[in-house]
Amino acid sequence: VIGEFATLVNPGMPIPAFIAALTGITNSLVATAPRLAAVLPTFLEFSRGSVLVAHNAPYDIGFLKGACAKLDHEWPGNHVVDTARLARITLHRDEVANCKLSTLAAYFRTEISPTHRAFDDARATADVLHRLLERVGDHGVETLDDLAAFTARVSPVQRTKRHLAAGLPDAPGVYIFRDPQGAALYVGTSKNIRKRVRTYFTASETRRRMTQMITIAASVDPIVCATVLEARIRELRLIATKQPRYNQQSKRPERQTWLKLTAEAAPRLAIVREVRGDVSDGACYLGPFRSNAAAQEASEALQFALPLRTCATKLARNPRSTTAGCALAELGKCLAPCTATVDHEAYDSLVARVRSAMSGAIDPVTNALQVRMRDLADESRFEDAARWRDRLAHFVQASVRTHRLMMLAQIEQLVAGKPTPAGGWEVHCISYGALTGAITIPNGVDPLPAINALISTADQISQPAPSQVAGLTEEAEAILQWLESDGVRLVRTSEPLALPIGCGGALLTQLGQVRNEIRAQEPVDYQWLTASARGKMVTRIA
Repeated sequence: VIGEFATLVNPGMPIPAFIAALTGITNSLVATAPRLAAVLPTFLEFSRGSVLVAHNAPYDIGFLKGACAKLDHEWPGNHVVDTARLARITLHRDEVANCKLSTLAAYFRTEISPTHRAFDDARATADVLHRLLERVGDHGVETLDDLAAFTARVSPVQRTKRHLAAGLPDAPGVYIFRDPQGAALYVGTSKNIRKRVRTYFTASETRRRMTQMITIAASVDPIVCATVLEARIRELRLIATKQPRYNQQSKRPERQTWLKLTAEAAPRLAIVREVRGDVSDGACYLGPFRSNAAAQEASEALQFALPLRTCATKLARNPRSTTAGCALAELGKCLAPCTATVDHEAYDSLVARVRSAMSGAIDPVTNALQVRMRDLADESRFEDAARWRDRLAHFVQASVRTHRLMMLAQIEQLVAGKPTPAGGWEVHCISYGALTGAITIPNGVDPLPAINALISTADQISQPAPSQVAGLTEEAEAILQWLESDGVRLVRTSEPLALPIGCGGALLTQLGQVRNEIRAQEPVDYQWLTASARGKMVTRIA
């Protein structure tokens, strides 16, 4: 040992009780300790040019890199050795039950035992490193480069399957790993199929799921695409239709949720799994949402501002009951359309306002919830205010998402192009939110004849039902993302690209900016805490 560095750091906030119990570090111990901004430069100078050794190094190094980025210090780029990874490679399962630092320290009988205190744990890690280096010396590991190569070794399975990448094209497209029977195991996409597939057989591929897939794979089929966007769309469609077992995302496009204003005598809000053909009867849909929880949050926001009935009972247009059917009606929080005394005009007016809010005029909802958040904040009920902020965010996100999708779903034909790095053009033809054709036009070639040929050969798609896009929702969102990227130009469109002016786009941007400002003003140490340890922050929207 030629030098040691140890100091407590004042996090700028109270230490949670469970952290104090785990480590023995209390608020009184750090009260006079320096802040991270004062400690970090000293540590960086102390460790400059050294190899950083840590147990589960990505976690610890991630903290250091995050602190450097936050405090505007350049990360010095030290070499890193992870004793946890080294132990997993070096030790057999019959030697240790797991590769926790405490387990390894006990196995190697280190002089210092880990105590969840940084200094003791660092000393224990150093002892574990020395014992592990003794073990890997038998494998010809003598230098730092040898150690890096040893810990990044390619598995025998990866080595034997490298031939699957041979002959694949250097072009954008989709690749399909198949088993010996030809069934799709995994579908992926890349700007360069050959280079991407080769990475599955290198040390950079560490996902256990992919290692299992490679063990089974017998072939890789490439599908060359004209553009990266076409490749992404083909990938989504193939995953949805073939259901490859090793893909985890995009396999269940049918599992979507909408918030619906029902078409019945006394309309109400309902969370549904599909869009039915009842829009012409008065139904209105918001979505799709990515989860039932998000739909419920948005429903609560809308219901608070515009309180429709919440009961699911089917009601007659002219009910005969003269007594309120629920506590909400008795409290004056429901117009009670279940009673004979209901004011039909008032309830119909409320329904019209809900339909208007779901159709893009969200001001009544945002105004009501902003008042609610301010009132709660003034009462110091910050957690309650934060929950209403989250409900508002879910509603605004759903509004923007819905109308972005519907904007695209109403356009029968849209043709747009984007310059390529080589000086040519990539052009896409889109119909009702689905990609119907793609082409890359080389530099120096007149684009108009090629575009006309693309339009004449594009797939023909029928107009979808109201409130739906013709293809997958993810497909439409990928197209929207491309249309909004730098350099895209509209060649022709049957309808203008336009959103309702009040659907929430500006407020959604404002919410994101406020969240970023909050993060920028918080102490670095505070940002690293989990959401459960931090509690929720309240945001006031002016």
